[in-house]
Amino acid sequence: QPALCGSGLIRTDLKSSALRFLHERCEKLQFDKKIADREAATGVLEGTSLKPAQIPYNMQMDINRLCLEKALERFIDSGVAEDAYDVYYCYLEIFFGHYGKSKKMVELLSEYESNGSSLLMKHRDHYSHSVYVFALGLAIYETNETFRRTFKKFYRISTKEDNREADRKAACLFLKYWGLTALFHDIGYPFELPFEQVISYFEVNKIKRGKGSLYVAYHDLEFLTGISEDAAGRFRRLYHREFRDIMEVLAFDITAKLGERYGFTEEKMLDILQRKPVAPGDFGYFMDHAFFSACRLYSEIEESVSAADIEKLHVDALSAILLHNSLFKFSISFYKDKEKRKAPLRMEDHPLAFMLMLCDELQCWDRTAYGRNSRTELHPMAVDFDFHGGALHACYYYDIAESDKIEAFRKSYKNWEMNGEHGDAPRLKAFSDMAEKEQRFTADIEKIVDTKDIPLHIVPATREANRKSKHIFLSTSNFLHLYDFAVALHGRNRGESTPIKELEKQFEALSLEYQLSTLGRAKNFSRYLDAINCFYTDKPVGYEMVREFTPEQAAVFAPMEHERWIRDHQMMGWVYGTDYETVPLSCDAAEEKQTRRALREQMRCHKLAMDGNVSREDIHEHYLSLPEADQDKDWKPFNSMLKLLKKFDGLRIYRLD
Repeated sequence: QPALCGSGLIRTDLKSSALRFLHERCEKLQFDKKIADREAATGVLEGTSLKPAQIPYNMQMDINRLCLEKALERFIDSGVAEDAYDVYYCYLEIFFGHYGKSKKMVELLSEYESNGSSLLMKHRDHYSHSVYVFALGLAIYETNETFRRTFKKFYRISTKEDNREADRKAACLFLKYWGLTALFHDIGYPFELPFEQVISYFEVNKIKRGKGSLYVAYHDLEFLTGISEDAAGRFRRLYHREFRDIMEVLAFDITAKLGERYGFTEEKMLDILQRKPVAPGDFGYFMDHAFFSACRLYSEIEESVSAADIEKLHVDALSAILLHNSLFKFSISFYKDKEKRKAPLRMEDHPLAFMLMLCDELQCWDRTAYGRNSRTELHPMAVDFDFHGGALHACYYYDIAESDKIEAFRKSYKNWEMNGEHGDAPRLKAFSDMAEKEQRFTADIEKIVDTKDIPLHIVPATREANRKSKHIFLSTSNFLHLYDFAVALHGRNRGESTPIKELEKQFEALSLEYQLSTLGRAKNFSRYLDAINCFYTDKPVGYEMVREFTPEQAAVFAPMEHERWIRDHQMMGWVYGTDYETVPLSCDAAEEKQTRRALREQMRCHKLAMDGNVSREDIHEHYLSLPEADQDKDWKPFNSMLKLLKKFDGLRIYRLD
């Protein structure tokens, strides 16, 4: 139960608050009363577990919510990108229909960052970052009554006290559209990276970007910004006017929300948006990834959600994304210009944009550095949050191994103060922004968003780095491989001639719980290979290729896979039991096997599960006690998978010795 600590008090840290939001506020997420009534009337279940029609539909929806909750818990505990992947996966399965439709949109961001960003002067992770931003928003919604009330009022949901149904409706709505906003706010980075690579090529020689800089610009954007006839009709019904592309829709939406307060017209906003991709010189020689994030996400929404189902809240999420980076800061509020600076964004102006800008600024810890300068700067490695009373207390931790660098900064800063504060203050980004008396980190956030109802109290500290949770193995893992591994594992018995699309279709027919379990097996594959002195890669290497695992190798990693299976089932609420095998049935013999399997899924008990707080040694003994046929389930699927892997982009497994 994530809501309480041992003493019964409500916990207000990041993890507890975010998980409590999912666990308690989002009950009945995606429930469908019509389907439940139809199941009751016909006696035919419509929910999918291992197979279709095994469990009630609303039970499947509740398990999906539990999957998201547990995925977020794993990510907050580890911070690794492979666990961030699970959060994206759950969100897309729950709200977009299935992950396969949108996987390239998500996976390519990680691929571009890890492979192309080392050429840049400054660049840090945006994949795991977005999941942290998502978690922060859930925690703030959970703990800040003012934001909850503002969100409900903005979207015309009852704000009366003790209206649990209104609270639940608002929370589920926030989860859906905040997830869309937070998880995908940086998917446009692949458009910014080439621009920054060209600029960085010249910045190596200390040439500042500006007039005379060579830069990349994007033209002929109709493919990215265009809207279909169906979408144009949908927007006409929503807003009672015509739009030719998504830029016009977003210019209208932003102006409707902010134009009067900040003094700009729809024509002015549209002009800014149209110049963003083609004239970066007008914007300080920067390319705004937020523009491309919004446009790219719109394309995905139109294709995956369908034009007929687009809602105003989809547009709100898109405009929040469009605003979050430079548009609001430098073209609307001018937050760094003392003469032109305008008021910070309020909650009631645009709740999703407010939350995104706040959380995006706060999330600066545990971000992998890719750029050349980013790798040498000092950034926080961890943070402790306390959201008690609606305020936000944060202690950002820096690596104590960098104490010499920190002490040198403090001395130079003190000398600067003693010498009358002439010239620019010494900097040690981002430590100095938190440690100096000006509190630049907090002050900048307060210029961007109005924090009167979420007071910020931020301090820096040092502690020893803990990198044990990062699961670093030799295998070159990426998220394209994770999905391919999972598809191959599930389709291992289908034969080498089975088309990839058919394998993916069969995998996607599983419930989210079983897809995640198979992905968990795939994610742990690098750990298993490491234990037997092997690795996988899609690059040509001078090592012996592995075509089949030996029984000796299986004896090493099969117990590891069994432990993963046991803990995975415990986490998802399964218990030991055999009742599904022994309870009397009224069906005929031909149907008995399938009926008992369905009973197992409904009762959530399994003859191979284990109860209680079991140790690794306990699980190993349990594995050794299993019949050979059950032991084989923990390693033979990997041999079958090897035969299918050659279908996926040249991925191969090699032995080091």
